[in-house]
Amino acid sequence: MARIAGVELPRNKKIIVALTYIYGIGQKIADEIIEKSGMDPNKRTNDLTPEDIQKLRNIISDYKTEGELRKEISINIKTLMDLGNYRGLRHRRGLPVRGQRTKTNARTRKGRKKTVGGK
Repeated sequence: MARIAGVELPRNKKIIVALTYIYGIGQKIADEIIEKSGMDPNKRTNDLTPEDIQKLRNIISDYKTEGELRKEISINIKTLMDLGNYRGLRHRRGLPVRGQRTKTNARTRKGRKKTVGGK
């Protein structure tokens, strides 16, 4: 089993799909990585040689992934909260940040249990 960026890639998936299991790598970046490595996108993770895995590791090291990316995102959120701007206040209060309505929805973000309508 291939282990790249601290993540075990699934065994019998195409490499282009398996790369998306790494936090910070989506479909577009996976396409770029496969193109840079010169590998066949339909190749399965079972068929990867140690040289292929090392080549992928070297290319992925150029991108921010996993812990490094998570740390950067949390620092960005903390900065917003320290500044005290609108988005920071919404993060601090645990409310939706991007303008969603909260009168009837946002139960997940608010942390309320599901209620049944009164009869």
